[in-house]
Amino acid sequence: MNGFLIGLIGIGGFFALLILRMPIAFAMAIIGFIGFSILTSVPAAFNMVAKEIYNTFSSYSLSVIGMFVWMGFLAYRSGIGTRLYIFAYKLAGHLPGGLAIATQVACAVFGAICGSNTATAATMAAIALPEMEKYNYDKSLATASIAAGGVLGVMIPPSVIFILYGMSTEQSIGTLFMAGIFPGILLMLLYIGTIYILTLRNPNLGPAGPKSTWQERINALKGGVGEALAIFVLSVGGLFAGWFTPTEAGAVGAGGVLAVSLLEKRLSYEMLWKSLVDTTRTAAMIMLMIAGATIFGRFMAVSRVPFELANWVGSLLLPPFVIMGLVLFIYLILGCFIDALALILLTIPIFYPVVIGTLGYDPIWFGVIVVLVVAMGVITPPVGMNVYIIKGVAPEVPLEVIFKGIWPFLFALIVCLILLMIFPQIATFLPTMMH
Repeated sequence: MNGFLIGLIGIGGFFALLILRMPIAFAMAIIGFIGFSILTSVPAAFNMVAKEIYNTFSSYSLSVIGMFVWMGFLAYRSGIGTRLYIFAYKLAGHLPGGLAIATQVACAVFGAICGSNTATAATMAAIALPEMEKYNYDKSLATASIAAGGVLGVMIPPSVIFILYGMSTEQSIGTLFMAGIFPGILLMLLYIGTIYILTLRNPNLGPAGPKSTWQERINALKGGVGEALAIFVLSVGGLFAGWFTPTEAGAVGAGGVLAVSLLEKRLSYEMLWKSLVDTTRTAAMIMLMIAGATIFGRFMAVSRVPFELANWVGSLLLPPFVIMGLVLFIYLILGCFIDALALILLTIPIFYPVVIGTLGYDPIWFGVIVVLVVAMGVITPPVGMNVYIIKGVAPEVPLEVIFKGIWPFLFALIVCLILLMIFPQIATFLPTMMH
């Protein structure tokens, strides 16, 4: 039995373990160890597993994950998200669907200091849903707009998924962050346009709220957005300018959120402790997935599946954009069943050599595309992590009602993807200009 066939069997075994509900990190590690043992030897596999686990948990470069995750949880626990929503509400609440539009703006700005789709969705659900209920918003639109808005948390830097992609492909995290800014803003505008069109056609979906004065808007700006933008400029802007390494940028951002929260007395000792516990749990989960994915990637390398796949793709008499479309379709299907972080770690060793080496696409642009496609998985059934988070905040709303409202936003995501495919400069312009 050759290595390629063993590699394919290993991929099938991985999905079998997922069906049996084994944690993704362990499934990748177990299949990687067994496959590597078959293709090399058991002692070599034990040595490889021990080395990769140690290297992952002792890596300084991976400490960037803990820093940015802590920054996000500090922002979540200290109530910065609440102040961001108040500002966005004062700005756009008087428009048709204004509260849902305000939610998109708040999600985008909160994502700029958070980097997590789940934290963004959970924060905005707790803040925005009660307001939308007060103004009799359609439950499907209200819940779906928040679930979709959570995607902005991983599109607009800093983003944990961008960090994992950069580490998996050895691309600059700062460059990836720059590449995500314009696509993230574009997606936010497409969401806003979707909500405006829906509510313009049927005003009962999202009745307009009262109009705020400019003084009220300025007061709200002082209390929320100003702080968030200052922290974003300090951490991510410093990373762009070359003042900080990624880890230092995360530490500066977390320190900035902590300092602002303590000075304004918005963070109790209990909330600080909870943010540390949440960060430790999340960072440990991500690190374990990275270790498992590295072990699985070693198995894929010795099985030569990525290289055989690249050779096969190179022999196809199809335009590169058609093959790229097939790759993205596979990502979209897998994203319906596999967590976004795990999907990045699982598929990059397989598809990255094909897309970059064989098809010749830009690795930074591909990173933005992958993050966008993977992000679709957090709002599509049956997994739809963001949808289940909204369901947890609003248990009285049936899942099918939330998923029903997702489709217009999924269409906006697809439009964003098509625009990035046609105009890759949307993602590459800012990194090129900065360099």
